[in-house]
Amino acid sequence: MNLFELFIFSFLVALTGAISPGPLLTFTIYKTLKSEKKGYLIGILVVIGHAALEFVLILLLLTGVSFFLQNITILILIGLIGGFLLCFFGIMVIKDVLKNRINIEIKKEDTMDIKGYSRNSILGGILVSMSNPYWWLWWAVIGLSFMVNYEVRFDQPINILLFFFGHEMGDLIWYFAISAFVYFGGKSFNPKVFNIILILCGLFMVVFGLYLAINPLINPPTT
Repeated sequence: MNLFELFIFSFLVALTGAISPGPLLTFTIYKTLKSEKKGYLIGILVVIGHAALEFVLILLLLTGVSFFLQNITILILIGLIGGFLLCFFGIMVIKDVLKNRINIEIKKEDTMDIKGYSRNSILGGILVSMSNPYWWLWWAVIGLSFMVNYEVRFDQPINILLFFFGHEMGDLIWYFAISAFVYFGGKSFNPKVFNIILILCGLFMVVFGLYLAINPLINPPTT
């Protein structure tokens, strides 16, 4: 397996998920708008909390794989389900864009209904992530499927590090860009440009999802 490939695809998969609007994006905008000094760093702080939680979850998933997922059939099913679910999410993103269901305008009044986590951005990154059902579903199926396909496991520590840092780099780049954009006076994204980005991300989800689904059949994972 190409280690560079592991890092790049982990980065791209994370980036596609980060770009899609969700609670963590809204929280980042909210905290940035409330910050009087160095608000452009809020995205980094939020991702630190988000990454800390994901690192713990990755270790828990690896423990579960080590003890309970020793059956090749189960590992193949994880790849199939995770791959097709990623395809489904990609199709839904494209569908929502084409039907004009996604609005990413950044307005202060739209972010004032967030309660709690108002003081600590790192803690907010943890709690907002935990409160998002999609985040749990993503890791339980898609994230685990990726880990199985790319042999992210305890006896391959370099794979764990490349997967983790690649994944968090995708989040970090996007959320830092968001907080910097908002802090330095941005009011809204160009809808056409953002929609094109979302469609490209949706297409990547579909293609990579098909790869995750098909690869375990061609190259069955080893226990």
